Parts: sequence; C-alpha cells; structure tokens
Amino acid sequence: MRKKKFKAESKRLLDMMINSIYTQKEIFLRELISNASDAIDKIYYKALTDDSLTFDQDNYYIKVTADKDARTLTVADTGIGMTKEELEQHLGTIAKSGSLAFKKENDIKDGHDIIGQFGVGFYAAFMVADKVTVKSKALGSDEAHLWESEGAAGYTIEPCEKETVGTEITLKIKENTEDESYDEFLDHYRIKSIIKKYSDFIRYPIKMEEMVNKPKEDSDNEFEEVLEEQTVNSMVPIWRKNKSELTDEDYEAFYAEKHYGFDKPLTHVHISADGAVRYQSILFIPENMPFDYYSKEFEKGLELYSNGVLIMNKCADLLPDHFSFVKGMVDSEDLSLNISREMLQHDRQLKLIAKNINKKIKGELKSLLKNNREKYESFYESFGRQLKFGVYNDFGANKDVLKDLLLFYSSTEKKLVTLDEYVSRMPEDQKYIYYASGDSYERIEKLPQTEMVADKGYEILYFTEDIDEFAIKMLTSYEEKEFKSVSSADLGIDADEKQTEAEENEHKDLFENMKEILADKVKNVRASKRLKSHPVCLATDGEVTIEMEKVLNAMPDSQQVKAEKVLEINPNHEVFETLKSAHEQDKEKLALYTNLLYNQALLIEGLPIHDPVEFTNDICKVMV
Repeated sequence: MRKKKFKAESKRLLDMMINSIYTQKEIFLRELISNASDAIDKIYYKALTDDSLTFDQDNYYIKVTADKDARTLTVADTGIGMTKEELEQHLGTIAKSGSLAFKKENDIKDGHDIIGQFGVGFYAAFMVADKVTVKSKALGSDEAHLWESEGAAGYTIEPCEKETVGTEITLKIKENTEDESYDEFLDHYRIKSIIKKYSDFIRYPIKMEEMVNKPKEDSDNEFEEVLEEQTVNSMVPIWRKNKSELTDEDYEAFYAEKHYGFDKPLTHVHISADGAVRYQSILFIPENMPFDYYSKEFEKGLELYSNGVLIMNKCADLLPDHFSFVKGMVDSEDLSLNISREMLQHDRQLKLIAKNINKKIKGELKSLLKNNREKYESFYESFGRQLKFGVYNDFGANKDVLKDLLLFYSSTEKKLVTLDEYVSRMPEDQKYIYYASGDSYERIEKLPQTEMVADKGYEILYFTEDIDEFAIKMLTSYEEKEFKSVSSADLGIDADEKQTEAEENEHKDLFENMKEILADKVKNVRASKRLKSHPVCLATDGEVTIEMEKVLNAMPDSQQVKAEKVLEINPNHEVFETLKSAHEQDKEKLALYTNLLYNQALLIEGLPIHDPVEFTNDICKVMV
C-alpha cells in the first residue's frame, strides 16, 4: 500500500512534537488516555441530543494492556471511534484537533468538558514507540480502518476487522539504548503508577489486567492467583464531592494518599468556586514543618489539574511565598494551557485563582487562631517564621495581610500574644508598642534596658528570632501605635528630664573623656534615663539595632554593618561615684574602668569582646 505523507511540514514538525514540546516521556500515556476519554465524552454528548442513543456508563471504559514479549502497549477505548476520513484528517494532519473541531461543530462551551484542543498529544507516542497502529470503528459505521505510521516518513490507512465501536492504539515500544530505558513502559506497575499520577481522576474506568488472589473452587481455605480485569483509577475525585459527604478522615486519607506529608494536616479548606474562573481546590495546613522547608531544595506549589488531568506537580504561581507551607491541589476547566498541556498559555485565570486562594488561607488561619488557639500555636511554632519573612519581603507589600497572624511572647502574659491583644491592653498613657530582642526569653528578661519599661507596668514583646526586628521595622506600626525597642535612645516615657539634663551638664567632661577613651567604638557616652539597678548598658541611635547588626554581620555577604552604639551610665549607681573619683584623681583608672564597663555592656548584649586578653588583664588590675 502506498504510504501517504503528513499534510503538515512532517519531519520537522513531528521532530518538534517528540523532542521539544514534552519534557517527560511518560506524558505520552496521559495524552492517549485523555484522547480516549474525549472519545467517550463525544458519545455522551451525542446521547444528550440524539434520542436514538443511550449512554450506559457501564459500557464505556478505557483499557491499557502491556505485552512484554511483543514489546507492545495498547490503549483501547469504547468511545465514538473514527471513520477513514477522520483518521485522515485528525491523524494525517499534525496539530489538527478532532476534539476542537467537535466542540466547534456542536457549539460546546459550558456544561461538558472535552480535554483535547491542540491535536498534538497523540504524536507524543512517538517518543517511546517505533511504530504506532490505530484501529478504529466509528459510531454508526459498518467499516473499520487501520492507520499505521513509523514516524515522519508518513502513514498508511487500510480497511480492517473490528467488531466494536471505538479506537485501539498499539505502540511498538522502542528498544533500550545506552541513554534510555524503554522497558519501563512495558512494566505493569510502572504503567499503573503513571496512570495514577496523571489520569487518576479521568471520569471513566481505566482498566488493566492484574493478578489477584481468589478462593479456589470447592475450597474455603486455599487461594490461587487469577488474572482479572481491575479498575486502576479513582474516577471521582474527592474535590468534586459535596463537603457534606466527607469527613475529616476522608481528607486525612487524601492527604496521605497524595503524599503531601508524613504528618496529619492541622486543618483543611475545600473550595468550589463558580465565578469569573471556575475551579475546585482542597488546601491543607500541615502540622509539621518538612525537613527541607528552609532549604534551597524545597519547592512550593500546589498540584494543578485541568478537568481531572494532572498538568503540573507543583504550580508555584498559585501560592505566595508567605503561604508556601500549604499543600493541596487545584482543578479548573477554565485554564488556558499551552500546546503540551504542561504549562499555562497565559496567567490571567491563574492570578484570579491565586488571589482567592490567598484570601481563603488567611481566613482559615484567622479562624484557627480565634477558635483553636492551641492548634494555631502548634502551626505557628513550625511556620511562624515564614509569616514574618512574608511581612519583610517585597518591601512590606504583604504586611497588612499578615500582621494579624503574628504572635510574640509577652513579658506580662508569659505566653504568645497577638498584636491586637497587646494593643487592647495598653494603658492610656503608653505611646508605643515596646519590644526587646535577645537569644532567649530568659536572657531578655534580664536585660538592663527593660527596667524602666517594666517598672512602668508596660508590656514588652520578646523577639528571639533573627527575622523579628526586620519584620517589625517593615511593619512600623500597628493600629497607629509605633514599635519601639527598649534600647532606643528615646523611650517616650516621661522621666525627670530636668534632673537628667542637669547630670549631663554637671558631668559633661567625664562623659567626653570616656568617649575619647572608647574612640570609635561608641557614638556617645551619656547618663541613662532607663537604668534603675544596673550600672551600664548599650543603647542605639538610628534604625539599626544591636540585634540587627548581629544578624546582618552573620550573613555570608556581610558588609560589616554597625549599629550606632551609645554607652549609658547609671548616675544613681555606686559605680558612678568611682568613675567620678577616677576622673578627678587618676586618668589611668578612668580608662581601666571605662573599658571594663564597655566590655560588660558588650557581654550583656551577647556581643564578642574585641580583645579578651586585654579584658582579663583589666580584671586582674582591679583585683590587685
């Protein structure tokens, strides 16, 4: 029989189909099964408008069969089939879609979904096959035809025998090469896993023959292995069921089945949206943080389906970074896919879905915070850091979305509190939201800088993570109340300003001499308004605090950022009398005491001493 040439620019276009459009060879099976599903859909649609046709769900299915000895893989369906002319049109012309033509001819827009649009999925078979044979009998036809091709050279069509309506596609699987193993596409378990991965929710049964244990006839205790046809796909996905039909156990089983995590989800969100973009989604808030969550290897994203067919394992565009811990899936019939169905053609629909998902996640977290504080704190222990990063990232673009989800440890409540809870307890005379930073709650509690704020009865938020201050600096205020570090130069607390000013003037020479001794280590030395029982502390002028300096200088590309440090001396402490005496009588002792006090202040802040040997020698001098 004379071989016919493809009507499109055959070799170049077919080579492109095989080598460029699809990123993974296993995709071919998804495409063939999707086409088979389309063929059954077409009969279903015709039955809706043709009274002479009936559609009995039990009679429609897809069957996948592997023959290792013959090196063939067959995908058969009981769908609408193709005439000789349709085989010519749809398989003889690359990129001509029979499904797209059917939709146009029958004016199908809404109500029933036909997956295929581009007419190239079929040719993905040539990624794994040397030869593809298509045997098809169309609905209403007495004849069947055989289409056969070995690739770009062309194809043949001839009459054949086929009793039932439908299409049977047989792939002659390629031999293995040094670089590629094609045997996997003949392995029963591998084929089954590909079906489960991409086509688990195709609405028709996908059948394979499997070995099952069955009781032997005339025996109650003995079993034998029997080859039996089994349905391998789930068909009806959980997200298409009514929420009222489902229990928490159903959602947990789905979470485990999809391998979203080894833990149990803290909570879930089930969305069925029918607005500007139609989609269904199930989202999970995990209980535990994945081991690689804060590493470069972690990939965020939701599974993305189009009409039940998996398009992407992780669609990163559906989740903002601050909610990257969320697991789950989205299924939409309104997505504009590219020719390979592996990527999106444009992202307008995706942006609408992502925007709605963002709102739903925030709503679920706020609900958890309000109604189940224990669960929320468990979540926050794992992922609170990510929320703070979200406040800081993108120049604070998401701070208003996230501010009500933040928790910090309270000096008065001795537990985690929200910013709203803090502000609601503020006395009328309190101007700022006060915070203190350190390595742990215990260390912060002992900081000299907290004395005045604590004595006033004001609540202090304890910051123990490196991101905390950066996030708060980006937030700047909450409910019109600015944040203020207890180490700030001006605490905004009314003190005896006249007395402090008088002490500054009276001991101006002492403070200037101490500043000269410390040289560029500090910006200034002054009398402290905040210290009560402690002799010395470090305060900061400017936006960069001491804790921020630590974080920035610990980074690989450190620019050696320095906070503008101020050494504050408590004029009411007995040490101050010793300083005054040394200033008047012994300049060497003043230098010794100044350096000791400065190093003490560094140790209190958890900062390294510049010269430990000098520090120990200074202590010895005092002891002698």
